[in-house]
Amino acid sequence: MDTKYIFVTGGVVSSLGKGIISASIGRLLQARGYKVTIQKFDPYINIDPGTLNPYEHGECYVTDDGFETDLDLGHYERFTGIHTTRNNSITTGRIYKTVIDRERRGDYLGKTIQVVPHITDEIKRRMLREDEKDEQLDFVITEVGGTIGDIESAPFMEAIRQLRWQLGRNAVCVHLTYVPYLKAADELKTKPTQHSVKELQGMGIQPDILVLRTERHLDDHLRLKVASFCNVDLECVVQSEDMPSIYEVPVNMQRQGLDAAILRKIGIPVGETPEMKSWHEFLDKQHNAKRELNIGLVGKYDLQDAYKSIRESLNLAGIYNDVKTKIYFVNSEEITSQNIAEKLDGLAGVVICPGFGTRGIEGKIIAAEYTRTHDIPTFGICLGMQMMVIEFARNVLGYKDANSREMDEKTPHNVIDIMEEQKSITQMGGTMRLGAYDCELKEGSRVYEAYGKEKLIKERHRHRYEFNNAYTDKYESNGMRCVGINPAANLVEIVEIPEKRWYIGTQFHPEYSSSVLNPHPLFMSFVKACL
Repeated sequence: MDTKYIFVTGGVVSSLGKGIISASIGRLLQARGYKVTIQKFDPYINIDPGTLNPYEHGECYVTDDGFETDLDLGHYERFTGIHTTRNNSITTGRIYKTVIDRERRGDYLGKTIQVVPHITDEIKRRMLREDEKDEQLDFVITEVGGTIGDIESAPFMEAIRQLRWQLGRNAVCVHLTYVPYLKAADELKTKPTQHSVKELQGMGIQPDILVLRTERHLDDHLRLKVASFCNVDLECVVQSEDMPSIYEVPVNMQRQGLDAAILRKIGIPVGETPEMKSWHEFLDKQHNAKRELNIGLVGKYDLQDAYKSIRESLNLAGIYNDVKTKIYFVNSEEITSQNIAEKLDGLAGVVICPGFGTRGIEGKIIAAEYTRTHDIPTFGICLGMQMMVIEFARNVLGYKDANSREMDEKTPHNVIDIMEEQKSITQMGGTMRLGAYDCELKEGSRVYEAYGKEKLIKERHRHRYEFNNAYTDKYESNGMRCVGINPAANLVEIVEIPEKRWYIGTQFHPEYSSSVLNPHPLFMSFVKACL
């Protein structure tokens, strides 16, 4: 069958959950046996989100092939288990850069370069995944960031309009809007949705399916009103109510026939509704998990999305261990030796978070010392692992001035040093050690057991600094073992203190490869230790 294309757009306000709806559609189509990929087109001009502050855009997610992307790709991977690549995350910046580079090379033979057709053609080429001709896909789901009416998303809308004509029944537009509840009037209002659809129609795009985000249940009368005002079939008006968990959204969408509506619009026989047995088993475990487990996140970004993948990985590992993970953010900037006991009081385990720069690092070091000396299960990730290494150097090895070259250029004990290949780099964006690399585990170590006695694993990285191998023997002889090594670069990937209940640091980011049906073994092992 020809590849089918689903475009997911949003109206009224941002943050409606287009990423979750896109991921849910992907999951439902997979359950029917289709091969699917999901891609995100972001209208901002940054080449990628790698240089963005987490306060601007939440966490930066990293693909296997070493591309820094939007956090929605994390949702896509967690829901579907697919492995995204650099071709699943496109920004306006990348589109323009490609076109401008071609113009500088003379590829356009002296023509005037314009938004239409040159920019829109490049957008269409990427939406159709023309660079990926060897992949056999049944469905490509394309989510467009931002909101209808934004100036910067206009070229994307024009590209979708053109593709709808070119592809005919092979393309479907799903539009996500908001139906607010006005407390004073005690009414749900459909006018914002009508305006949003009108704006979309003004761009030449008629949505095939409407997903209405709402905090209150919408009755059939209201859905019928939306259907008739927006020229959409009643069965294609689906409501997305607030759910106790994002993982209930696919089941809710299936219950309302969202996947069936998409197939009918494309002209594919709907067939039987898939059971999604493993997904329902996961949800049952989630509903039945009554006991709470308190985990602390020691970091400097006090917002939900900054450590999104870590939070979700802890959440998933908790569910598979039959507990509800309650996550408490502990601001590392506010930690002192005097208040650390109070800050970590009542926590069963602590994650020392990744990050960049000097802000809040002394608090992370104090936290690492406290959890080590009080034998509290501790998981250090990337910078978190480096802080565990520095703390050990200062308080066990006796190097009081030990530090990372990132924090102190002149430290005499640079137990964390800049990587050799990073020394000559001056550009910030996309220049770190990025993507999946091999790691060889030491037999008999706790991580070796956690991974199911696998000798060679592959995990994703995002860093410039590394453990300084000149100190390996000193660490090993004092009780901190280097138990994961990259075979090609001899880079220390994992440290652990075997005599502790669970005290492990990883240079890589295991949170990037945890999914609903395959929770990450290290998070599973960590949560078990916390219990």
